[in-house]
Amino acid sequence: MSRPRIVFMGTPEFAVASLSACFDIGDVVAVVTQPDKPKGRGNAISISPVKALALERGVTVLQPQKLRTPPFSEELRKLSPDVCVVTAYGKILPKDVLEVAPHGSVNVHASLLPRFRGAAPIQWAIAHGDSETGVALMRMDEGLDTGPVIAMKRLPIAPDDTSASLHEKLSRLGGEILRESLPAYLRGELKPVPQPSEGVVLAPIIQKEDGLLDFTRPAAELERRVRAFTPWPGAYTGLNGTRLKVHRTKLGTGRGAPGSILAAGPGGLEVACGEGSLVLLDVQPEGRRVMSAGDFLSGHKLAPGSQPFSAPVESKG
Repeated sequence: MSRPRIVFMGTPEFAVASLSACFDIGDVVAVVTQPDKPKGRGNAISISPVKALALERGVTVLQPQKLRTPPFSEELRKLSPDVCVVTAYGKILPKDVLEVAPHGSVNVHASLLPRFRGAAPIQWAIAHGDSETGVALMRMDEGLDTGPVIAMKRLPIAPDDTSASLHEKLSRLGGEILRESLPAYLRGELKPVPQPSEGVVLAPIIQKEDGLLDFTRPAAELERRVRAFTPWPGAYTGLNGTRLKVHRTKLGTGRGAPGSILAAGPGGLEVACGEGSLVLLDVQPEGRRVMSAGDFLSGHKLAPGSQPFSAPVESKG
């Protein structure tokens, strides 16, 4: 096949590397992205990172409010794409859209399928303590990340990876897997393989309350959750009736009643957990900047042995 005609569907920063790869692989005849949205305090209209790159490259941008009515597939079919490439578009694609192109719709998904199907595979891979993750290129069907897999690339999860750092690595890997595997798939050299029925784990949408630190849980689990939910929704606890965000931690060596303070000083705030202890290193009081735990403690006297952490508090964003 000569350079394939590609319709690309994606929205956030994560999808930009995939779109860049598509420009290298073939002719991008249109980019489909979510409608522009107001953003920030002034509610200024903001375009998606994918739209910004498409406009820079002079490609037609389509931003349907809905994919079903009127049939959006008819608009796509007029473009005669050979394949549709989807990376983090953000909406479920109906069957008629999935089947517009003769080679179907292929998706770059940020996990080693069938593990972590769903909206937040990067965060849950860290939270679960996985040692590796990766990207899967699959031919899409109507299920939630259930389609047969064309190719996968693996990536170790570093001990200090946050969802933000892993997001960047997997975004680049998504571009790589398209460059390496999409042309071979389009030539018929790579055949999609059905996913195994074993090993399915779901990665549901992250809720704000997922960031709550419950000190009755093991310290190792809480340390992972801090990294998993940075930058959003952020890890937090209730402290003397206010909300304290926790940005960086490390595992401690102490033991004690869960939620009790074991040490408080320039080296951090060590809190006993259900198993082991967690040292809070960087924190952010409500309405304040991020600061070291040592700086925070200079204005907040927290005595070892005390239990100032409250029950779950209402997240304020």
